[in-house]
Amino acid sequence: MPFFVRDESVTTLWKRSGPPRILDRKGGPLLGAWRHPVLMVGTDPVEVDRVLAGGGLRCPECAGELRPWGYARSRGVRDEDAIRACRPRRSSCSQCRRTHVLLPASMLVRRADAVLVIGAALLAKAAGLGHRRVAVVLGRPQSTVRGWLRRFTGRAESVRVLFTGLLHALDVTVAATTPTGSVFGDALDVLGLAAAAAARLFGPRPAWEFAAAASGGLLLGCGVLPGPGRAAHTS
Repeated sequence: MPFFVRDESVTTLWKRSGPPRILDRKGGPLLGAWRHPVLMVGTDPVEVDRVLAGGGLRCPECAGELRPWGYARSRGVRDEDAIRACRPRRSSCSQCRRTHVLLPASMLVRRADAVLVIGAALLAKAAGLGHRRVAVVLGRPQSTVRGWLRRFTGRAESVRVLFTGLLHALDVTVAATTPTGSVFGDALDVLGLAAAAAARLFGPRPAWEFAAAASGGLLLGCGVLPGPGRAAHTS
């Protein structure tokens, strides 16, 4: 069940002998980066540039080599305590000519807040807090937090299915998960378990960055979540 894009040899390596070591490099495509017009990459822009310039990224549509092609528009991303400027790289495929935004795994598609902040809101909701209290704790408008929670609630089952598949692909020995009593809670539970399994294989990585990468940036998006043979059109 291949979840990474690089080239055919790496896909074969995943199928035959587990996750390829080359894909835990900083800057390279992350788990969930399979067939996305928006390609999720690491959070170090220098390393992303190095890997891209060296031909280390492949087109998620045709597997052609991606080449630098300027930048997407600059945007401010709100993290826990500041607004930070971010201008994601763009790339162009040398074969099909399609362009792709290289979105850092600290971000979600079309969201102004870092995934760590959004993830904190989701966990607070699962712990029993209402959107008003969560908004106060995070210092965000109530309408913004309410929108996050409603969006995740509406796609919680799809999120649960996605991360259940990833969990069993990453750890074939894992036991069945215990229901929490809600689809919202079940989705967050299996997401955390899958993130922990990925950390055991590839080394430490913030769980919410893993979630952003694995969902192709669409954890709160409108598009269909990724899966084998299915593209998530986000651009």
